[in-house]
Amino acid sequence: MSKTIIFFGTDTFSASALRSLIEAEYEIGAVVTKPDSKSGRGQQLAKPLVKQIAEEYGIPVWQPTKLIEISDDIKALGDVVGVLSSYGRIVPQAIIDLFRPGIINIHPSLLPLYRGPSPIETAIMNGDSQTGVSIMKLTAEMDAGPIYAQEVYELDGTETAPELYEILSALGGRMLIETLPSIIEGNLLPSPQANTAIYCYLLKKEDALLNPDEMTAIQAERQVRAYLQFPKTKLPYRNESIIVTKAHVVSDETNTKGFVVEFKDSSYLAIDELIGPSGKRMSGQAFKNGYAA
Repeated sequence: MSKTIIFFGTDTFSASALRSLIEAEYEIGAVVTKPDSKSGRGQQLAKPLVKQIAEEYGIPVWQPTKLIEISDDIKALGDVVGVLSSYGRIVPQAIIDLFRPGIINIHPSLLPLYRGPSPIETAIMNGDSQTGVSIMKLTAEMDAGPIYAQEVYELDGTETAPELYEILSALGGRMLIETLPSIIEGNLLPSPQANTAIYCYLLKKEDALLNPDEMTAIQAERQVRAYLQFPKTKLPYRNESIIVTKAHVVSDETNTKGFVVEFKDSSYLAIDELIGPSGKRMSGQAFKNGYAA
């Protein structure tokens, strides 16, 4: 395609779409991403993954504090189309209007289900039997634009958030390459979303806490899988807390080896793996034999 693409993205979910565009030999005029941020214990500045990929291929990188700062840069590239995947910021209408036929957004849910920043985690938390990817036309209202294409992905109830991010990222990259030519040429027009939108919300550190008095073991097990990457799942234990990284539901406590916790409605969660108060990763059995004895 002769159209120049400006790509908006930041985190690991964005990577597959950007790599797919590069491999399909689209002309990418620039990659727009968030400024470098401090990360890790040393608080060293870290580059967003899409910036690293762009630099690898010699693609210009723009990291504006406010998107309005790059208006003239976008105009200088002439006739451009935008592609957005997990950029992490609302794009104002004044920027959207600079693109023809607009900005194409990859969203990891079956819109209008789970508009918002945590659709993958929410699908796992809710025990959904399926999720998917939507290719949509970006609007100023969050995830409300019309849909070009959707594809369903069936869930088996064992997926963790990092696994599902990888799967849906690859699916979104493939769908983008399949639909982009028709979108650019005007042969594929988007259809409005239904009015029954369901929203998901930005996850916070406070969401990590497990409360056995208010949750069932099934809800707790889903949270362990959904929050494995962030905010992780913390269980208070003897005036400290442990980070639960793998668990499964069991019928009772007496016939199960290892570290078992009782939850609401007399349901039980066997903790298979955790990070103890010392920061050491260990099995639930090892924790029970050492710390919990």
